[in-house]
This record gives sequence, structure tokens and C-alpha cells, in this order.
Amino acid sequence: MLLFPCPNCGPRNETEFHYGGQAHVAYPEHPEELSDRDWAEYLFYRQNTKGLFAERWVHSVGCRKWFNMLRDTVSYDITAVYRIGEQPPAPRPTRSTTGNARSAADLAAREGAQP
Repeated sequence: MLLFPCPNCGPRNETEFHYGGQAHVAYPEHPEELSDRDWAEYLFYRQNTKGLFAERWVHSVGCRKWFNMLRDTVSYDITAVYRIGEQPPAPRPTRSTTGNARSAADLAAREGAQP
């Protein structure tokens, strides 16, 4: 069982949380100008990286608030947790990214992020 560090409640069992998808996916500036294909890409196409990944989570059994988490998808190491709207902190290297760690800014830029 994993312990997830809720930024509001502290460490809790992973079963109290629900995954909300990739973090930092910006809403289109002019949605009325999007084609059906553009809408489909916005709604359904997401990164599926191996390694460090920014995700959205909700503490559904606790404070019921959304937050972002930088998690390694290979080792399940959680490198950072931060509130929605905050800049991602600089991640510490994990087992699978040692020697290939990316900065939080690089990660956000790769994902087309807007914090």
C-alpha cells in the first residue's frame, strides 16, 4: 500500500485518492475555433511517458480537494506534491530517472503546461 502525501491532510492511504489525469493541460484559448479533431485531441490525447509525470489527484475521502503530484510511473516514487495553481517544485531524482532527471520547468514545458 502506498502513502500519498495530501498537501492539506498529510500522508494518507492511497485508497483515499482518485486519479484525475495529466496535470497542466491548458483549456483552449478560443474553443469556438477548434475543429472536431482539435477538440478530440484536447479531450482525449494525453502524454503517456515512462518516468517522471505530473498528475492531478483528488483526496476524495478526506479534504476533497484537488492537487498535483509529480510521480515516477516506473518506480511509483512520489517526488513532489503541490496545490492546483502553484508552480511545480524542482523534482528530486528517482530510481528510474537518476542521471536523466528533468527540471520541473522542463517537465511542464514538455506537457504544454500552464500551471
